[in-house]
Amino acid sequence: MKVDHLALYVLDIDAMRDFYVDYFHAKPSTLYCNPHTGFRSYFLSFEDGARLELMTKPKLPNEEGGERAGYAHIAFQVGSREGVDALTARLKEDGFPVVSGPRTTGDGYYESCVLDPEHNRIEMVG
Repeated sequence: MKVDHLALYVLDIDAMRDFYVDYFHAKPSTLYCNPHTGFRSYFLSFEDGARLELMTKPKLPNEEGGERAGYAHIAFQVGSREGVDALTARLKEDGFPVVSGPRTTGDGYYESCVLDPEHNRIEMVG
């Protein structure tokens, strides 16, 4: 069994699509729109076959500590320590907050963690 896709509720679906396309080389599907509910989504496909569904709907709650857009984190394998360092530096230079790292964690991962445009955690592991 394998995971088919991860899903993420977002507030600005086009900005989030652009973020994953620009920094993680995702290939987006065409936008799906449900005219009755206002639900919209993109499927983003990554080089290794993984997929991320970005979803939004009208009046999506976004209360701190309560129901909100987002997930815990998503981790991208970037291939090497150097790759983690380079992508972290690029994201930091472009104004995205670095939450941690790059560093070696207690469980042996070399990783860093940044926030995307809606403050979801993105881990990059080497």
